[in-house]
Amino acid sequence: MRRGFGRIAAMKIRRPLIGLAAILLSFAAQAAGPERVRVTTNLGSFVIELQRDRAPLTVENFVNYVRRGHYTNTLFHRVISGFLIQGGGVGLDYKAKPTLKQIPNEAGNGLKNLRGTVGLARASGPHTGDAQFFINVADNADLDPLPTRWGYAVFGKVVEGMEVVDRISVSPTTGKEPFKQDVPIKEVVIEKMEIIGDSSPAPAAAAPAEAPAAQPPAGTPPENASESASPPAEGSPPPGSTSPK
Repeated sequence: MRRGFGRIAAMKIRRPLIGLAAILLSFAAQAAGPERVRVTTNLGSFVIELQRDRAPLTVENFVNYVRRGHYTNTLFHRVISGFLIQGGGVGLDYKAKPTLKQIPNEAGNGLKNLRGTVGLARASGPHTGDAQFFINVADNADLDPLPTRWGYAVFGKVVEGMEVVDRISVSPTTGKEPFKQDVPIKEVVIEKMEIIGDSSPAPAAAAPAEAPAAQPPAGTPPENASESASPPAEGSPPPGSTSPK
């Protein structure tokens, strides 16, 4: 009988401990909070909240580049007022930075290209995204997927400092090789990007796939691209130059 009572008493002790462990794990998850990246530019800083639950491959890819320091001293090389800003793949010399392998397109994740959202830029092929990203400064439904076309995968949103993004988006632009247009006259530099609260060491640098020497930087729309977003509204830049490729 004593053994039975002892077993029951032990069970009563274990149950509160299990409940306490669950509560502590819950608090730990809340303390961790959402994944966020601070982007510091020469025009100010802003914070991106990543949405790994909707775009796990794209977020992991982006975080990998952040941790490697890839984005340090890169440019927002493409700025279109009322549309988007694009950067992350072009150095201060206006040459494409070497990148890792391209990733599958996660545009069908249910996230829309709304103002303040962050998407993965790509070339004309649907699965050609790597390091370059863009931030929508307007609702851009033309960049969302349809049954007849691939879209552009949204993987995060700006949660702090949208006024900095807006400031960048109205920068006067010009053409500068290898880009024909939409390049800020005054350089907009990404000075650094860091994961907020991240204490993990940077991954060892892997041998990147060099961009072809004779090609424009990855993420730049090719001339007469075979696949582009639907034609923009009247008064916007011409088709073929507006989609973040």
